[in-house]
Amino acid sequence: MIFRVAIIVTLLVALAISTGIRFSFLLGIGVLIGYSLEKFHFGFAGPWRRLIVNRDGQGVIAQLLAIGLTAVAIQPIIAYAPGSFIGAIAPISITMIFAACMFGFSMQIILSCGSGTLVNAGSGNLTAIIALPLFCVGSFLGTWLLPFAIELTPHGVVSLTEILGVEWSVLATVISLFCLGVLVSRRSIGSVWNKKLFFAAIILATLAVLHVLVAGQPWGVVYGLGLWVAKAAQGLGWTPETAEFWTHPINASALRSSILTDITSLTSLGLIGGAAMAAWNDAEQKSLVEHSKIWIYFVVAVASLLLGVSSRLAFGCNVGALFSGIASGSLHGWVWLIAGFSGSLIGVRAKDFLWKKSSRERA
Repeated sequence: MIFRVAIIVTLLVALAISTGIRFSFLLGIGVLIGYSLEKFHFGFAGPWRRLIVNRDGQGVIAQLLAIGLTAVAIQPIIAYAPGSFIGAIAPISITMIFAACMFGFSMQIILSCGSGTLVNAGSGNLTAIIALPLFCVGSFLGTWLLPFAIELTPHGVVSLTEILGVEWSVLATVISLFCLGVLVSRRSIGSVWNKKLFFAAIILATLAVLHVLVAGQPWGVVYGLGLWVAKAAQGLGWTPETAEFWTHPINASALRSSILTDITSLTSLGLIGGAAMAAWNDAEQKSLVEHSKIWIYFVVAVASLLLGVSSRLAFGCNVGALFSGIASGSLHGWVWLIAGFSGSLIGVRAKDFLWKKSSRERA
């Protein structure tokens, strides 16, 4: 453990010297998030599946608790210092809803969401190792489709803090999360409280608030993944001027700068590193793909690409859209939740059918 900590501390010090203390802090926050998610087995895709299949709501209740605690803290911070902090406020549209539904479907096929893919890749999960690069490519492809999606259907932004005011927005968010928790409890069999996950939710909320204070914006995942591929494509001769998304001043600036000064890239790299630290001595086989059939790997590859494309068109994944969106007071986060869970209902059944079919073929 001391050796692992020494490696991380060395990297953080080196980053602080080369790019600045703020970016070093962001990488450190990412490491702590990744370590916590892996150590406490806190996720999104798995708990949703367990609620649907086993009527086990413990993981979902922990998610709602983490979002609620984060919302209580960051909505006032963002509202009362608008020049220094921004929320994860995104637009709603028909294409956005369809994309969120597709994300929910795809994440159940590979049993990995946005943060989950990073964490599982760091911990040595074979499925995630296959999925992560394709997720990144899909996110990049999504940046090409996003302008057309925006033109295709009207997009509207709804911020609860602007409509209701900060106090009422926080109250509405907490009450809505509580009501959803009641529904989950009624759906569940047995107790929905798990001390380990309860503690993990508090840690995750604390780190999410710290991320806002350091980065000036909530935790996100998708943008950094697409940026990595865009930089690689640029190195191979691609010209960003051919893509409307990458001609935007903010995105163009990100392409010119190092990924070590990009907020989402740093936290995402930290998630991978933190998960690797947590799983360092874990000799357990991590692969979720235990099939000899090549077509199963093809299904995983397609689902991973769809994760990337749909997360970009849905203006975020389970982290940037659902977690940070709801916590920021964005109606988009709630719409994403409904659409994403609807897609997961279909995805769970599709995954079981495909995997059972593969098992029958091997028998």
